[in-house]
Amino acid sequence: MTATNTPIAWIGLGIMGTSMAGHLLDAGYPLTIHTRTRSRAEPLLARGAKWANSSQEAAENCEFVFSMVGMPAEVEEVFLGPLGVLKSKSSPRVIVNMATSSPTLDRKIAKIAKAQGIGFLDAPVSGGDLGARNATLSIMVGGEAWALSEVMSCFERMGKTIVHHGDVGSGQLCKVVNQLLVGANMVAAAEALMLSNETGLDSWKMLESVGGGAASSWTLTNLVPRMLRDDWDSGFSLAYLAKDLKIAVETCQELGLKLPGLALSQRLYSRLDELGHGAHGTQALLKLWKQAEASLAEG
Repeated sequence: MTATNTPIAWIGLGIMGTSMAGHLLDAGYPLTIHTRTRSRAEPLLARGAKWANSSQEAAENCEFVFSMVGMPAEVEEVFLGPLGVLKSKSSPRVIVNMATSSPTLDRKIAKIAKAQGIGFLDAPVSGGDLGARNATLSIMVGGEAWALSEVMSCFERMGKTIVHHGDVGSGQLCKVVNQLLVGANMVAAAEALMLSNETGLDSWKMLESVGGGAASSWTLTNLVPRMLRDDWDSGFSLAYLAKDLKIAVETCQELGLKLPGLALSQRLYSRLDELGHGAHGTQALLKLWKQAEASLAEG
């Protein structure tokens, strides 16, 4: 363990945030944590983290503040709300949004932070629950280079691929591209398994063949086996992918860009979320395919 005296705050302890914060705690950082449901914090508190009753309280006397929450409205609340990070009396040096949100929102937060002399980074991640647990995430960063250099040692505790894409918002734009690929790959994977089943192929053998060739992908390696085991638990929830794909579609609309593959995956996932399946993992698209198709046909 490498000890450090730099105090850090972490806000949001979902499936991924808990592991990510845990890596910083393991590295020896004095860690203050806050999340909506305190019971989720208990394992980290037992390991030495300190509890805060709000995002504002968590940020007090901390050099860096990281947030990993679910929805854009939560991101705004964490940073700009009445008990938000930017209401703290002692300003942190750098604040970091690691959730997927709109580039416009992150630019808004960055502008307010800069007026207070605080650096801001948008740093969404890819790699799912496995990447978070194994500290192998891909971290896509937007913001000023000096702010990135301040927190780089923290990022290195959470991920293996850390890329600076440019100004604030560029990390989120890269994540938009990432989620387009995730959505399209999941649609392709579900269709591939349906075709495999209809032809009478052994789907495990099929996966062995195509997974080692040109069709190989993270989805095939990590999520198709879950599909074949009827494992629909959430490593990354269907509701969150529906949200991310909506942001991707809105970004394309702003650019005047029409991408039919993105549009299809966004409609499928948004409709399944509306039908109450948001807590499933994204791989549940296969299980729910017929319901999604029927619903879209009706709508």
